[in-house]
Amino acid sequence: MRKLCLDSTWKMKRTDDTEWLNVSVPGSVMTDLLKNGKIEDPFYRDNEDKAYEIASKDYEFIKDFQVDDVLIDNDHIVVRFEGIDTLSEIKINGYTIANTNNMHRTYEFDLKPFLTLGENTIQLTLFSPIEYVTNKQKELPLWGVPHAIEGYPHLRKGHSMFGWDWGPRIPDLGIWRSVSILAWNTGRIDDVYVTQNHSNNEVDLNVRVKVKNTNDEKVNVEVKLTSPNGEFLTRKIENANSEEQVHIHVEDPHLWWPNGYGDQPLYKVEVSTDNGEDPLDQKELMIGLRTIKLKNEKDQWGKSFEFEVNGYSIFAMGANYIPEDNLLARNSAERTERLIDDCVEANFNMIRVWGGGIYPEDYFFELCDQKGIIVWQDFMFACSMYELNDEFKETVIHEVIDNMKRIRHHASLGLWCGNNEVEEAWVYWGDMPDDDYKHKSDYIKLFEYIIPELAKELDPQTFYWSSSPSSGGGFNEPRNPDEGDMHYWEVWHGLKPFTEYQEFHFRFCSEFGFQSFPSMKTIETFTEPEDRNIFSYIMEKHQKNDSANGKILYYLSENFLYPKDFDSMLYTSQLLQAEAIKYGVEHWRRNRGRCMGSLYWQLNDCWPVASWSSVDYYGRWKALHYFAKNFYSPILLSLREDGTNVEVHVTNDTLKDVNTRIEWKLRKNTSEVIEEGTVSSTIERLSANMCEKLSLNEILTKEKSRNTYLECTLYVEGEKTTGTTLLFTKPKHFDFLNPELSFEVSENEQYFTIDVKSSAFAKYVELDLRAADCKFSDNYFDLSAGDAVIIQVQKDSLSESLSLESFKEQLSIRSVYDIS
Repeated sequence: MRKLCLDSTWKMKRTDDTEWLNVSVPGSVMTDLLKNGKIEDPFYRDNEDKAYEIASKDYEFIKDFQVDDVLIDNDHIVVRFEGIDTLSEIKINGYTIANTNNMHRTYEFDLKPFLTLGENTIQLTLFSPIEYVTNKQKELPLWGVPHAIEGYPHLRKGHSMFGWDWGPRIPDLGIWRSVSILAWNTGRIDDVYVTQNHSNNEVDLNVRVKVKNTNDEKVNVEVKLTSPNGEFLTRKIENANSEEQVHIHVEDPHLWWPNGYGDQPLYKVEVSTDNGEDPLDQKELMIGLRTIKLKNEKDQWGKSFEFEVNGYSIFAMGANYIPEDNLLARNSAERTERLIDDCVEANFNMIRVWGGGIYPEDYFFELCDQKGIIVWQDFMFACSMYELNDEFKETVIHEVIDNMKRIRHHASLGLWCGNNEVEEAWVYWGDMPDDDYKHKSDYIKLFEYIIPELAKELDPQTFYWSSSPSSGGGFNEPRNPDEGDMHYWEVWHGLKPFTEYQEFHFRFCSEFGFQSFPSMKTIETFTEPEDRNIFSYIMEKHQKNDSANGKILYYLSENFLYPKDFDSMLYTSQLLQAEAIKYGVEHWRRNRGRCMGSLYWQLNDCWPVASWSSVDYYGRWKALHYFAKNFYSPILLSLREDGTNVEVHVTNDTLKDVNTRIEWKLRKNTSEVIEEGTVSSTIERLSANMCEKLSLNEILTKEKSRNTYLECTLYVEGEKTTGTTLLFTKPKHFDFLNPELSFEVSENEQYFTIDVKSSAFAKYVELDLRAADCKFSDNYFDLSAGDAVIIQVQKDSLSESLSLESFKEQLSIRSVYDIS
C-alpha cells in the first residue's frame, strides 16, 4: 500500500470571486478567511451575523500534486476523504469524479482512469449549506429546533452548526479531515473486527480480517497481539482467503477499568499482509480487555438501566459532550486532552457524546481509552424530523457503517444510541403532528430497524439503545421514570425548586442541567465594557436559550441576595448552577441500586456563551466543575435535610469495603460549636448507606435556623477526605458575618500552596487569578473559623509563568458574604 498525503496547503476562493488564498487542509472556510485577515473573529460581539453571509456562498478549493511512475503503475488508486463538510463536487484534472452530501462519512473514489504521470490537479467546489437547506425546506418542511436555521434536518451535517440554544448560527464548511491518495495491487486490509469472550481469568480474542485479494495472488495474513508489558503472541495464515478468523487465547489478562475502578492497560493488535516477499498493508488497533454490558432488566422498581463493567455494576458519573469549537478546524488533540483530563480530575467515568454535533476524532476515543472514560455514543440525530427518502437512507447507512467500523474497537465505547430526544419529541413536544404517519414510520424504520440491524452485524458486542430518553422504543412512554434513561428539565425549564429532584428516582438520568454565565475573563473576550450587563444586546447575543436570563434571575431571587455588580452576578449564577446539579446528583447517588447514572448537561462549550457547561469555551472551570469533583467523589458524604431532621449518608462507589468515621458539628455563624458527635460505619463496596439521622428540632428554632449550620467531615480508614455543610435556610436569609478571609502563599518547584483562613463561617469561598488561568485543587469551598484550608496550584496548570509575588498580586478571594 502506497499513500500520498494531500494535506497542508491548498488554494481557496469564493466561486464568484477571483482572489485565491493559501489555506490549510484539514481546515474550513471561516478559519482560513480569519487567518488571511478577510473576516473578524466570528465569536466577538455580534460578528456571528456576518458568518451567515459567508456560509451562504460557494467556495472552490484546488491543489496540484505530483504522481510518480511507482504510484501510477498500481492496479488500484483511490482518493480518500476522511471528512468533507458537506456538499461538494470533486474533480480530478477537470473530470468530475463524485459528489458528496454527508460530513459524517468517509469517502473513497476511484482515481485510476483520471490520473496522469507528473502533475495533477484536484479541485473541490463546496456548496452553501444554507442555500441547500433553505430550498429543501420550501419543498418539504421538516420540523427542527427553533434556535437553528430552518431546514437543517435535510442535510447530514452537524445540526448545532446551524445554531442551538447554546450555539451560534455559524454553519461553516470545508475539507475538515485529512485527504490522501491510496494505491495498491492486492492485499489491502479492508476491515478488522476484534471480539472478546471472557471466562475464568482468560480471554479468547477473535480477530476477523477482511482482505482485498485480487488476481488470485498469494496473500498471507499475520496478527500480532502485544500486551501492556511487551509480551506478544503471533498468528499467521498462509494463502489467506478474503475473510479470515484469527483466534488468540490470553491467560491472566490485564483488564481495562473505568476511571476510579482500576487501571487502563491497553493491548496492541497489529494486522499485516504480505505476498511472501514484500509487505503489502498493515493496520494497528489499541484495545482494552473488558466487558461492558447494559443491564436493562425487570426489577422491583420497573426496569433497570445500569452499566456493568467486568461483572460489576457501576454508577455512571459524568456529563454530556458537545463539539469543542463551532469552527471545527480549531480543534486539536491537545485541547481535547485538557478537557478529558478535566473529566478525570472531576472523577468522571463516563461522557455522553450528544447526537446534534459530530462523531469525534479518533484521538478523542484514544484519550478516553487511556484515561478510563466510558463513551456513550449517540448517532448524529437530534430533536428533529427526518425524511427517509432513498438518498437519505443510503447516505445514513454508509455513515453508520463508517463510524461503527472506526470506533467499535475502542475500550472506552460503552453504548450506541440512535438519537437524542427524537422519540420524546414525537410523543411529548407537540411540534410533530400525530397524524404524520409517514415521518413517524420513517422514525421507526431508521432508529428501530435499519440502524440496530447494522449494529447487530457490525458491533454485536456493544449495546444499542434506540433513543435518549427512552423506555425501550416504540413511542412507549419515553419519559417513564421507572424504565430506561431520563432527561429531566423541570428544574430549570419548569422553574421547579432544587428539592424537586428528590421526588424522582430515575433509573439513569442522562440529561439535566442548569445555566450560568462564564467568568469575567471569558466575557471580556467577546464584549466591550459597555456590553457588560446581562440584558445588553451583546450579552443576549451570547445567550441562546429563550428567557434563560430571566430564569437565572428567578432562581437567584429564590436563593440569594441581589448581586451588587455585574461580576457578582456572574459569580452568583455559577453558585446556583453548582448547587442545583449537586442536589440532583447527591440524591441519586444516595439511592444507588435503583438509580445508576448521572450525566449532567453539559460538559463544555463550542464558543464563549452563557450555558449549562461546567467548563467554558476557554477551558476555565466554573463552580460546577469544582463541585463535580466532590459530588462525583468515589466515596461521597452527603446530607439530606427534612425540616430539622438531617440524614447523613455515605455512598461507596469503589470495589472495596471501607471503614468510615463522620464527625458532625452544629455551629453558630461565628463557628462556635453548639453540639457535636461522631458516627462510625463500615460501608460495603458499591453501596449507599444512611449512617445517622440527626434530630435537631429542640435546637433549631425559626430564629436559630438563620444563624446555625451543620458541618460534617468524613474520615475513610482514619484519613480525612472531605467535608460538607448544610444551611437550614436559604443563603439569602442566613446571617453571614464578615469572614475577613485571609490567605498566605508559599511555593516549591511544582506548586503554589495557599493557606486560607477566616474569622467566621465562610461559604462558597472562591479563589481566582485576575489575569492568568490555573486550576485550584479545590474551590468554592466552605470554611469555619479557626480551621484552615490548604489549596494547591500546580505550576504547569498556569496559563503563564508567575513568580511568587506575581501570583500573590493576582490572587483574589471572596465568598457569599461579598455578593451584596
